[in-house]
Amino acid sequence: MNLINPRPRRALLLAALTALLPLGTGGWAAASAETVLEQAAKTGEVLMVGPTNTPPLISVSAQGEPQGYAIDVARRIDRELQLALGSKVQIRFVPTDNGAEAVQAVSGGRAGLACGVPFSWEIEKLVDFSLPIGLSGLRLLTRSGTLDGSPASLAGRQVAVVYGSVGARTLAGLQPKAKAVTYPTLLQAVTALEQKKVDGVLGDTNLLAGLRQQRKLPGLKLVPDQPYLSYGLGCIVPENNSSLLNVVNVAIAKLFQGYLEGRPDAVATVDAWVGKQGALGVPPERIRVFFGSVLQGREGIILVTPSPAATR
Repeated sequence: MNLINPRPRRALLLAALTALLPLGTGGWAAASAETVLEQAAKTGEVLMVGPTNTPPLISVSAQGEPQGYAIDVARRIDRELQLALGSKVQIRFVPTDNGAEAVQAVSGGRAGLACGVPFSWEIEKLVDFSLPIGLSGLRLLTRSGTLDGSPASLAGRQVAVVYGSVGARTLAGLQPKAKAVTYPTLLQAVTALEQKKVDGVLGDTNLLAGLRQQRKLPGLKLVPDQPYLSYGLGCIVPENNSSLLNVVNVAIAKLFQGYLEGRPDAVATVDAWVGKQGALGVPPERIRVFFGSVLQGREGIILVTPSPAATR
């Protein structure tokens, strides 16, 4: 399929935060039987959504531009769209208030892509997940010396959770006597902790670490040492969009393969957010083990392009 977009654009069009397409209007993808890529053939774009207060996945730079690991993954997906379709179809980013809204936008056909979404079987019923782009887990951010993270320590405590999040779904089972305080976003929950309105924030380990670094909060710590539960993070597309999902998976696999081969662009992408330079500080050996397991688990995927020397 040859999709042509005569309008010249940047490699990835990231919409200005002051001029957004309202998700509720259905302007990008009105209810229809068309796939995301068929719709993109007409509009020239695939709409990506996600909250911008979730570093290191997505945040806003000093220049007002979206940045983060999920955004860099999207840039690679954007390049794969160009290769796969031979066209100028590109990704446009529009922020949402929270992760639950992003899932609703994709599952409802109002957006075609979101990245950095925690896997759960409940969400899997609504959308299709890509290869995982990373791992995370559920932990508690609290003031040093306040809580040790054990379920018993949460009894009677005010614990902030985000509406529709993994933490919100898990707290009652973890400690029925904990007092859940629900906030629209993780940033608001962390702010409540800063202001001592709650005793802790139960949420995604990666995002809590990112916000702690971004807001310079050395007095807060993540407990317990091991997450209450662990899960993969992936990109999601609407159901029955296998062509788009294939493009997304190839982009992720190429990033992982590039990192394993030590290609500077791939290493820089990962290190800036996940590795030694990022908020998570994951050691290179752990990253390599995870990336290798993902590729090997996909029927031993190898995306190496032989060098001229290797073919002689």
